[in-house]
Amino acid sequence: MNADWRTRYDLAIDAAHKAGDLARTYYETTFEVEHKADSSPVTIADKSAEKLIREAVSAAFPADGFLGEEFGNQPGTSGFRWVIDPIDGTKSFIRHVPIWATLIGLEYRGEQIGGVVYIPVFGMTYRALRGDGAYHNERRIRVSDVSTLAESSLCYSSMGWFSRAGREKVFHDLYGKTKRQRGHGDFYGFVLVAEGAADIMLEHGVNPWDVAATKPIVEEAGGMFTDWTGVPTIHTPDVLATNGKLHATVVEMLRG
Repeated sequence: MNADWRTRYDLAIDAAHKAGDLARTYYETTFEVEHKADSSPVTIADKSAEKLIREAVSAAFPADGFLGEEFGNQPGTSGFRWVIDPIDGTKSFIRHVPIWATLIGLEYRGEQIGGVVYIPVFGMTYRALRGDGAYHNERRIRVSDVSTLAESSLCYSSMGWFSRAGREKVFHDLYGKTKRQRGHGDFYGFVLVAEGAADIMLEHGVNPWDVAATKPIVEEAGGMFTDWTGVPTIHTPDVLATNGKLHATVVEMLRG
């Protein structure tokens, strides 16, 4: 295993835990909510958690770059970039819904090589490093073996996203062909696919920091992660994660 990858991966796990635990101290109290230029909400917890991660990484690897939801892009010179979503699920966080997480994606020369998803309220960590497998806490995880839509479980974000994208019909077609459907949005649907608890996660309207951590986790668990045309990227608003066996079928439907 590449030592440079491993040391950063270990730091990502530690930093995600510390930042997530810091955010939880705000979650368990009352706090003010601001709104950014795009009308999305932000709290002191988001800002404080991302600042903690950036400071921890900069102290250890000052040449590394960053892309974060709250403080934007900071180029580096080492080839490594840390893609940070300090609270994925801020709207849930604000409403005191416990399904939110701190996400750190690790890139090397544009490739997603590692990811950490820490869910503070549940004390659960999903993580992966390229070539080392995917884990839920200390348990190795794998995607499911479901091979037909008729037996599959579909996760998605919000119906409103697909309506606004003009993709309501194709979503309904996919919805109708699957066995179970659950609105597990944000990071949660992706990690469910990674551990074989769901088979398809369909999302619209994401940014790179929303999925940089989950892409390597899904892939190291044996699944596939692409945009809706089948390109393995985090730089489009439309993403799809599956157990791999269903991927081509779902992509064909989305293209159609």
